[in-house]
Amino acid sequence: MHTIGVIAEYNPFHSGHGHHLRMLSQTFGPDCAVVCVMSGNWVQRGDAALADKWTRAELALRQGADLILELPTLWAVSSAESFARGGVALLTATGVVDTLSFGSEAGTLSPLQAVADCLESEAWRCLLRQTLAQGLSFPVARQRAATALLGENAQCLRHPNNNLGIEYLRALRSLGSPLVPHTIPRLGAGHDQGQTGLSHVSASYLRERLLEEPGETSLAPHLSPQAEARLRANPASLAFCTQGVLARLRGMEAEDFSHLPDSGEGLSHRLYDAVQSADSLPALYQLVKTKRYPLARIRRLVLWAFLGLTAQDRLDAPPYLRVLGFTAKGQHLLRQMKTTATLPVIVKPAHGAKLPSEARRVFTLEARCTALYDLCRREFGRVPGKNEYTQNPVRL
Repeated sequence: MHTIGVIAEYNPFHSGHGHHLRMLSQTFGPDCAVVCVMSGNWVQRGDAALADKWTRAELALRQGADLILELPTLWAVSSAESFARGGVALLTATGVVDTLSFGSEAGTLSPLQAVADCLESEAWRCLLRQTLAQGLSFPVARQRAATALLGENAQCLRHPNNNLGIEYLRALRSLGSPLVPHTIPRLGAGHDQGQTGLSHVSASYLRERLLEEPGETSLAPHLSPQAEARLRANPASLAFCTQGVLARLRGMEAEDFSHLPDSGEGLSHRLYDAVQSADSLPALYQLVKTKRYPLARIRRLVLWAFLGLTAQDRLDAPPYLRVLGFTAKGQHLLRQMKTTATLPVIVKPAHGAKLPSEARRVFTLEARCTALYDLCRREFGRVPGKNEYTQNPVRL
């Protein structure tokens, strides 16, 4: 039986994700198992997930996943490189996953592998330093350096899912992971695109619709009626906690911002200055944004500051395997992992307090991130928040 690993946010799980899981069943057989490493309550774009991690885990299990493991916030809210490295490290540490599958615009591995190999070369690193010295943002500098070496073959870096796939391939190599990469063509709307009339819309389009109040238009067939009702019930967004975020950031000293990840090149000073006058999160992002500092990087910095995290908090890789949910097939995998896993496996949440010191510190930080997540609900306090130390995995 093949066991396929998938790294995702499922924010929210939609028809495109369902297509991916169905393709795995067609390719590897109906008996294959799917292990998903899923972002927790905070996601890469620097925002709260629409629904909490246990709800999103349940929706994914109902659509074909077998075991959901958490990608902790320190890696989930990171650049593509750190996001990919964290996810690959966790899948490898299970000892039961043999394949890593991901969607890409390219739809085949060869162009992605060519770019991944290029980004590991000394020639590319030399060109990157030269282009960064011109004041370009990292994504633009990386693209130009790769194009100088690969020509048109570097164009796949322009597409977000290709880009993430390339980072998966680099992580597999750097970690010495035995997982075999497998990609399928990404169908439907592109990343951050709206309604296009295609069979699968983007997650960003669905989030916009689900955050509307009231939600009068059904989002079928992209979401099931049951999933849509769950997601609309009391969604979360950092925008619902704007004053709390600004209060937290205005209470920080200038030096505090320098301890955030990827805050060099004068960005920490620029962020500190902008915080003093910004009256909304979009205004804050725009005050900081320049040609050199892309919006995604700024949003992540603001979120890290709100959560009280620093660059030193993030280890080289996640130090434990936190189970968010499982099916009967997933439970079978968990039994195997008792002997194959190279990291502690947390099924009962109370076990988080018994982790080795370094891993326990990461778990404690995650508990704080979960507590702060509840402040970002549209209706704070309407239902009791879920506690990191008491919430059991979803079991289907």
